[in-house]
Amino acid sequence: MEIMTVTHFLMIIVFTLGYVAIALESVLKINKTAIALLMAVICWGLYFVSVGTSSDESAAALSFHLSDESQVVFFLLGAMTLVELIDVHEGFRLVSEFMHTHSKRKLLWLCGVISFFLSAIIDNLTATIVMVSVIRKLVTRKEDRLMLGATIVVAANAGGAWTPIGDVTTTMLWIQNRLTTLPLMLWLFLPSVACFIVATLFNSFKVKGEFKAQSTAHIKTEPFGNKVLVLGLFALIMVPVFKGLIGLPPFMGMLIGLGFLWLLTDIAHHKYEERHHLRVPHVLSKIDNPGVLFFLGILLAVDALESSGILNNLALWLDATIGNTTLVATAIGLLSSIVDNVPIVAATLGMYSTKVFPTDSSLWQLIAYCAGTGGSILLIGSAAGIAFMGLEKVDFLWYLKRVSLSALFGYFAGILVYLFQVLLVS
Repeated sequence: MEIMTVTHFLMIIVFTLGYVAIALESVLKINKTAIALLMAVICWGLYFVSVGTSSDESAAALSFHLSDESQVVFFLLGAMTLVELIDVHEGFRLVSEFMHTHSKRKLLWLCGVISFFLSAIIDNLTATIVMVSVIRKLVTRKEDRLMLGATIVVAANAGGAWTPIGDVTTTMLWIQNRLTTLPLMLWLFLPSVACFIVATLFNSFKVKGEFKAQSTAHIKTEPFGNKVLVLGLFALIMVPVFKGLIGLPPFMGMLIGLGFLWLLTDIAHHKYEERHHLRVPHVLSKIDNPGVLFFLGILLAVDALESSGILNNLALWLDATIGNTTLVATAIGLLSSIVDNVPIVAATLGMYSTKVFPTDSSLWQLIAYCAGTGGSILLIGSAAGIAFMGLEKVDFLWYLKRVSLSALFGYFAGILVYLFQVLLVS
């Protein structure tokens, strides 16, 4: 464990103050993106001037993390552009018609179930972007959409926890040979289902009655619309396939899909001036750039804490203080609602040897579940939540008051189901 210095404590203070400012965005009237970017740069600035770190070492650490986070940003830009391209072609009309209902509770459960299984096939971030885009077409009032979107976040995170490609931490444990596909899916499916059902059940009590859903009957699919829908969804599904078959990073798979659809839509629409709005340059102007920058700021701020050794110290402190691996995994999930789960999980890879905890042991499976679903407890705790926050301009405190407790109940319900499974087998 590294010795904590004044610089370490200053970084913790900056991160904490920034986090509080983001949570109080609606009160302070300061955009969360500005706070996130300042928080990231100040934390890295403190790291650069910290004792015992040369400028070359600091620059190398920043470059290393920037390489990872730029991949996330490009993935997010590609996914948002693909989804927006489908949207402007009215491709989601078919999905919206399938989901069309006036019952708030029925639509809530429908959104949750689709998000749960969709995130297992693609990933929780992409599934959230797709589903939030669908409900924005289906439901006109933002107030009606918020609980739907929050349920999508919880369901997508739960659905992403039980497959190797559904969540970044599960993927990391899978690549590091801590988990294998079939045992992961068999052991974590029911806990993930329990997490989703319990959280959604509590959320459903908070909505009642009916709302006037937007009718899609009068909306015509734009030229090439159905083809864009099919090809766009195919491109999204192929991202994890490329990753599994040839090891292509997900952002490259996303950019391949975007480039392919860009080419096809240019060929289809370039002769028609009235179809300018259906081409990618126009679509790019509609992308939520502040949301993407907010994402980047949060990730880089957490990276600064990781590079300084603060997160590793936190993980080691948990292990030394708690000891019990089940409680450590549970604590990791709770921490992942505050800071990025990737560095916390990465620290556990070095803390626990495969000689003591072999591949597919209960420790690794429980860490995968907890890290994947714990991020739902706070809005800023997961990539899916941050994406939802950016797309719908959701207030942190609204989520804390209306959703966090439901997500917490679901989180613990899944842990209990997993422990019950272990008890039955043993």
